[in-house]
Amino acid sequence: MEQFDVFTARDLRNRSGELLKDAEAGQLSLITKHGKPAILAIPFDKLLVNYGVHRSMALHLFRSHQLTLAQSAKIADLDLEAFIELLGESDITAVDYPPEELDDEMVVAS
Repeated sequence: MEQFDVFTARDLRNRSGELLKDAEAGQLSLITKHGKPAILAIPFDKLLVNYGVHRSMALHLFRSHQLTLAQSAKIADLDLEAFIELLGESDITAVDYPPEELDDEMVVAS
């Protein structure tokens, strides 16, 4: 699971290029002040423009496997069905099993 990059308020002077690079790569970053979360940096991309902060954040966190489908739907303030539709509109796969896990799931389902 991909984690947030964490920057301190002091890091912003020396590592701002890294923060921008993360945003361009579509990664969320957390900026802390005195060890406490202060700012969540969300990439300014098509998702943010089209869907707003909550839904964009939910899509980013789901795509990076940091939240489950249900958790992401809750952040997006959508029911599961509507969130799955949003995933489809955003070209994000709702079910992302590695082949060996999918085979195991199919055995259990039969």
